[in-house]
Order: sequence, then structure tokens, then C-alpha cells
Amino acid sequence: MTRSTTQAPTAPGGFPVVGIIGAGQLARMCTAPAVELALTLSIFAESEDAAAALVVPHSPVGDYTDPEAVREWARGCDVVTFDHEHVPADVLSALEADGVPMHPKPSALRFAQDKLAMRERLEGLGVPCPAWRAVVDVDELAAFGDERGWPVVLKTPTGGYDGKGVRVVKAAEDAADWFAKAEGAPLLVEEAVDFTRELSVMIGRSPSGQVAVWPVVETVQTDGICTEVLAPAPNLDDALAGRIAEAAVTIARELDVTGVMAVELFERVAENGSGQSDFVVNELAMRPHNSGHWSMDGAVTGQFEQHLRAVLDLPLGDVTARAPWTVMGNVLGGSYEELYPTYKHLMARDPALKIHLYGKGVRPGRKIGHVNVSGTDLVGLRGRARHACDYLEGVVTE
Repeated sequence: MTRSTTQAPTAPGGFPVVGIIGAGQLARMCTAPAVELALTLSIFAESEDAAAALVVPHSPVGDYTDPEAVREWARGCDVVTFDHEHVPADVLSALEADGVPMHPKPSALRFAQDKLAMRERLEGLGVPCPAWRAVVDVDELAAFGDERGWPVVLKTPTGGYDGKGVRVVKAAEDAADWFAKAEGAPLLVEEAVDFTRELSVMIGRSPSGQVAVWPVVETVQTDGICTEVLAPAPNLDDALAGRIAEAAVTIARELDVTGVMAVELFERVAENGSGQSDFVVNELAMRPHNSGHWSMDGAVTGQFEQHLRAVLDLPLGDVTARAPWTVMGNVLGGSYEELYPTYKHLMARDPALKIHLYGKGVRPGRKIGHVNVSGTDLVGLRGRARHACDYLEGVVTE
């Protein structure tokens, strides 16, 4: 038996109802700041046991690819936003025709949904990107690889996340199966960037155009999944950090992004022979993002509160860091199905540790939570965060 898709109850005091399509951990983590802001959430959930549906009272279950079901639910919302970027265009068009305010707007969201559209638009704005091309067969891929050098990175333009839909290709023939599956639709090929590290910057932008940019952070990836974030990025040149922030503002303004957006980047040695560093933009995510989880405890205003502020066009909050360093560690599913005992142990062992679990069933490699720890000793903070993740995953036992 599934819950009805009836409209959300009217919020008292004239406060708005914020609708979120998708009931994953990002929607779940909007709950606490929504309570603090006196907002009501309505979640269009994929299942009754989805992460956000477990904690938000109004979480009707439905198919987010069904325009009529989504339209019925959205009639009770003052604004609609998204837990993920996979809502189909016909659903977005139906909501737009009904006059439902959406943030980000469909016209902006398409650049997060379609990597080819994103690359073309960013290139037109003069934002640094890897060399890229749309390719439809092995011959076109071979021509790009011979021109730019092997290996290359092949991506599906839509539907990829956490390393899915991305393949490092050493020879064009190795991608024949992807082209067969694509049935003539173009794929995105990019140069394999020789980067020194991966960075990310989060920005919030409201419909009235106010922007707020958090410090640039360093992200550590393991098998395509972000497993650690260092905020701010250690030893990042101030001038480079400024250029990255400017690029984020340009992207948000020119694409008319509203809400919170992550800009993922590669830092690399500049090609002009100066020996200095520059950057290229790797991906965009027009929603709260893994690389911004540190801000929940490490900034005056965290990304989830800011996202709610932004989609309602409220004044944006202060994004100043609360401590010299904050380290976020991702918790992946490991050998423990019951996490409560490990949770209690870590609370006692490290009282300053902030543990955020998502209410998701444990599967090996699945994102089930994260930890944050802040202070002045970066090396020590990384050790504490790593120990906590390892303990929750069953890698260490004390």
C-alpha cells in the first residue's frame, strides 16, 4: 500500500510549503534547517522507506516520471526543487505550464542533465573546460584520441553520477559497446586532464540575483566517489581561489541557476609554462552536493539551509567558515548492518565529531552517511574523520 499523493497541508502563519522531488539523503538533510526556518516540506518520494520519507510527515509516494502524479502533488507546494537531476523534461514542462515556481528552473537544470549542453555553454562563456567533442562512433573517437592523446575520458551525456556513465578509454575499439548501446546518439569525449588534485566550490544564488560563495575545498575521490573533503583546500593560491569563485558566479548568473550549485574542478599546472596552477571545470550539480556537506557544521550557514533560503528568495546566509579547518568523511556501507552501537561508541570516543547517517539500508559501497570534524590541526582532523568512517564501515574495531 502506498501513500496518497494528496497535497501538503497548509502551513501556519503564512509560511510557504517547499516541495522536493526525490526522497534521498539530500532531501532528508533539508529537514532540520526547514524546521529552524519555520518551513513545511512536502517530499514526492519514490518509496515509503526512502531516506527523506522516514522523517518528513508529508511524503506521498509516486512516480516522478508521471506528469499527472507530479502535477497533483505540486498543487500543494509554493515552490518545487529537486533531490536529483533526473526528472524528465515532460514533467518539468507540465509543472512550468501550471505556473509552479521551480528552482533551479528547467532552462538551467538542462545544463546539469546534459553534459554536452553544459560543455557547449561553458565554452561559450569562456569558462575553462577540458578539450572535448561530441562523438557518434569509434572512428570519431579515434580521431579525437589521436589528436589529443590517449587515454581519453568517455561519458554518457545524461544519467551519470558517482563515477557511473564515465569510462577511461585507452583505444577507440574499447568503447564499441557504448556506441552500440547509444544507437547513434552522441557521447561526450574529453581529454584526460593531467591534474594535481580535485577541487569544488559551492555557490548559492537567489532569484533576485544575490550570491554567496563558500570557500573552495579539496575533494578526494575513491573509485569515482568523493570520500573526503578538506575545507578550505590546503595551500590553494588566493588568486586562483578568487578566479574559481568568479567562474562559479559567472556560471550561476549566466545559466540563471537558482538554489545551491556545486562546481567540480581539476587543478592543474598551467599550460603557459609559468609553473603556476590553473583549473578546468569538470562537472556541475544544481542542488546540494557531497562536496558541500562539510558546511553543515563547518560554516555559519550550511548548504541545505542556504538552498531553502535561495529557492524562496530569502536573504542568503553568511557562508564564513566557523573554524580554520573542517574535514568531511563519507561513510560507505561495510560489514555492519546495525549502525547504532557503532554510532554510540564514536559519540563517546570523540564528542566533537558530528555524525550524519541517512537512514539507508547498508550495502557495500553505498553512501550511508558522513562525518564532520572541525578545528585547527588538519592532520589530526583527517585522522579522526578517517577513523570514524573506518569504524562505521567495520574496517577498524576500536
